[in-house]
Amino acid sequence: MLVELKDVVKIYKLDGVEVPALRGISLLIKEGGFVSIMGPSGSGKSTLMHIIGCLDRPTSGSVIIHDLDTRNLSDNELAKIRNEAVGFVFQIFNLLPRATALKNVELPLIYAGISTGERIRRAKEALKAVGLGDRLDHRPSQLSGGQQQRVAIARALVNNPSLILADEPTGNLDSKSGSEIMSILQRLHEEGRTIILVTHEHYVAEHAQRIIQILDGKIIADEK
Repeated sequence: MLVELKDVVKIYKLDGVEVPALRGISLLIKEGGFVSIMGPSGSGKSTLMHIIGCLDRPTSGSVIIHDLDTRNLSDNELAKIRNEAVGFVFQIFNLLPRATALKNVELPLIYAGISTGERIRRAKEALKAVGLGDRLDHRPSQLSGGQQQRVAIARALVNNPSLILADEPTGNLDSKSGSEIMSILQRLHEEGRTIILVTHEHYVAEHAQRIIQILDGKIIADEK
């Protein structure tokens, strides 16, 4: 089992008021799966994504990634999981505006302490894998929205993670570019990656093998 959540609760405190975001989520995701998480704005789906990706800690309950109970891990150990085992793709591309596509993709490898030559080789391979082998020296402003999201996917891939978390990856794209991004994610799944996708679009969710629906911090449906 790649991801296991047991009775996960997340409560935020806003001006002294407790606001529950997740209310006892239990979930199993097998290695090699393709799962969509759906729900309206404020349902808790992005909070769930952040907790699975070790970007946030639950208020209570456990999150187990690769047989590691994250409750027992330090912040540095969680950062290591994020950098080595998880690739993130967000609605906002989060690219450095003054850096080339190649440099943007190299970033996780810099944090991992990989040598310059190896960084460049792996970043080029990742960009070629998303169809941008001829855009290595282009900055984000010289790329379309779909191409910028491809750079973000290449950056997510460059450390060869076992898990890809995509939070509304087509949200800022037109339908054609969105379809191209989903085709890339579909191919990555077919190559053996585990993909968890957050979306509110049914046509996007239907690319997955399994659709989990969340409302008010609870799972209300889990269908294949």
